[in-house]
Amino acid sequence: MAPGAARAHAGWVSTDAHRAAKGPVAGFLDNPVVGMAPWIIFSLLVGPGRFELAVGLALAAAVALIALTHLVYRGSSWKLLELADVVFFGSMAVIGALVGEGTLNWLETYAGEVANIALAVIAFGSMAVRMPFTLQYAREQVDPSLWHTRGFLRTNYMITGAWGTAFLVAAAAGAYGDLVLHNPNNIWTGWIIQILAIVAAVKFTVWYPDVARARAAREAAGLPPERTRWAGFLVPLAGLLVPIGIAVLIFDDMWWLGVALIVAGSLLTKTLHSRSEAPD
Repeated sequence: MAPGAARAHAGWVSTDAHRAAKGPVAGFLDNPVVGMAPWIIFSLLVGPGRFELAVGLALAAAVALIALTHLVYRGSSWKLLELADVVFFGSMAVIGALVGEGTLNWLETYAGEVANIALAVIAFGSMAVRMPFTLQYAREQVDPSLWHTRGFLRTNYMITGAWGTAFLVAAAAGAYGDLVLHNPNNIWTGWIIQILAIVAAVKFTVWYPDVARARAAREAAGLPPERTRWAGFLVPLAGLLVPIGIAVLIFDDMWWLGVALIVAGSLLTKTLHSRSEAPD
C-alpha cells in the first residue's frame, strides 16, 4: 500500500471508530476543547509554590486523555498535540525534579509564559506547514470526502489560529505581571486576562464551525453570504464580566471598576442575546 493510501486508510479507520463509539466518555473526548485541557490546567495553576502541582496535574491529564482516546477509539491516529503534551510536561517534570532551588524559583515564575509560548508556536507552526493541529481531531469526526474541501480546511485554520492567539495573549499578560508588575499573582495579568483569552478560544471553537456550515450551505444553494452573527460568540464573554466584576470587588481595591463591570456585563449580555436571536 502506498504511503498516501496508508495514511488515508488510517484516517478512515479512525473516523469509523469515532462513529462506532458511543457513551458519555466518547462524547467527552469528542469535545474539541478537551485536547487543550493539559495546557489550560498548567497555564492557570502554575505560579510561586505551585510548579510541581501544575506540571503533575497537566502531565496526568495528558496521559489520561491519550489512554482514554486510544481505549475508546481503537485505531485512532496519534496526534501532534498529544505527543507535544507528553514531551513538554514530561520534560518539565524531570527538570523540576532535578534542578536546584534557584532554577525551580525561575520555573515557578516563568513556566506559565513558557508553556503559553510553546503552544502558540505549535499552533502557528502547524499552520505554517499546512497541517493545523485541530485538523487531526476534526478529520476523525467528519466523512473523508470533506477533508480537503475549502470550508473544512478554513475552519481548522481559523480555530487553530484562535488558540494560538489566545495563548499569545495569555503569555503577554503573564509576562507583564512578572516582569513589569513583579507580581505573578496579580488578579488581572495572572488570572482575568488569561482566563478571558482561553474562554474566548473555547467559545470560538464551538461557535465557528456552525457559522462555516451555514455559510457553505448557502453557497451550495446559490444564495448570497449571510451576515456573520458575532453576537452569538460575544454573549458568553459579556456574561463573564459579571463574575469578573464580583472578583474585583472582593480581591481588588478598585470597587468602582467592579461595579462598572457588573453593570456593563448585565447590559451587554441582554443586548447581545437579543441581537443573536433577532431575524435579519
